[in-house]
Amino acid sequence: MAYILRNPQGNITGTSSENLGNGWELIDNNAKEYLDFLENSLAEGSPFRESDIQLARVLEDLISILIDRGMLRFTDFPPAAQKRLNYRQSMRKKNRLSGIVDESHDFFTSLL
Repeated sequence: MAYILRNPQGNITGTSSENLGNGWELIDNNAKEYLDFLENSLAEGSPFRESDIQLARVLEDLISILIDRGMLRFTDFPPAAQKRLNYRQSMRKKNRLSGIVDESHDFFTSLL
């Protein structure tokens, strides 16, 4: 089961796995209305999706900067996070996605 929040028109505007208080209602995970909302939320071009992608890039660049300046060590991250960071960095290099740092330096894998 999931919890949803509706606007005054009755449209779903948010979801949660927990009851977050006043206005949140329980809905079946297989309810068509709920599944439609999730599908539309993840659709290409969704403002939230685009914002999340941009924020992920900023955070990756920030991590690189902090590692480069010696303020953070790659090994400070749990192994699962290290794996994700390496994977994301290799994807960005492969697709030549530019960041705010010089990506010619292999920040993550050189610190293992």
